[in-house]
Amino acid sequence: MTTSDRVPVPLLMRMAAHPLRWALMTELASSDRRVRELVAAVDEPQNLVSYHLGLLRTAGLVVARRSSFDGRDSYYHLDLAGCVTAFGDAATALHPALAPAARGWPRGSSVLFLCTGNSARSPMAEALLRRRIDGIQVTSAGSQPAPRLHPNTLRVLREDYDIDLEPRQPQSLDAVAGRRFDYVITLCDKIREVPRDHGSAATTHWSLPNPSDTADTDSATYPEFRRVAKELDTRISFLPP
Repeated sequence: MTTSDRVPVPLLMRMAAHPLRWALMTELASSDRRVRELVAAVDEPQNLVSYHLGLLRTAGLVVARRSSFDGRDSYYHLDLAGCVTAFGDAATALHPALAPAARGWPRGSSVLFLCTGNSARSPMAEALLRRRIDGIQVTSAGSQPAPRLHPNTLRVLREDYDIDLEPRQPQSLDAVAGRRFDYVITLCDKIREVPRDHGSAATTHWSLPNPSDTADTDSATYPEFRRVAKELDTRISFLPP
């Protein structure tokens, strides 16, 4: 077999084979992060980290999004669907029986989703995780609870996911103070960037914009609610047990 006859090395393997790119992907697998946080985590110069992040973005493995708290900053996150496709392609290229087996959640696990108003992102995440997995405790709260759930929260869950979420009062973070959680997931940059003690919980951050901030009317914001709900559902489907 000549060099030109060889099977091309899958894109994922070419990207992940570099130690720094693998380190960056590993960091982003646990939480969305800003460049300066990645620089500190991998202990490499910022220009080098930015260069390799650019390669990972071009490969469709990493996505950047402006911070909704400080628009001068950006959060990076793994494109989980893109990674699944890339891992599948790499496994198939080597042997079709190499797909990893899924693991189940320990029964009784507890998860807390946090955002600012507890009217859109966190109640959607709570409902979507509860829909997917039985036997775990899921709740949500906000640092500054809104007066009510956003109407589009109820609408998108009902129309796109067949979830009839009963209208309820958004819950304050104070209401869950003292409760022990296995996992705490922050969904907005503002609440993440104000440090809080979550005890022994494993913490992660998903940098998602507030869908209700995109327009003045409920009908105009609905497409953004659908987009955010879809991203939440995708991320939830890849939550590690």
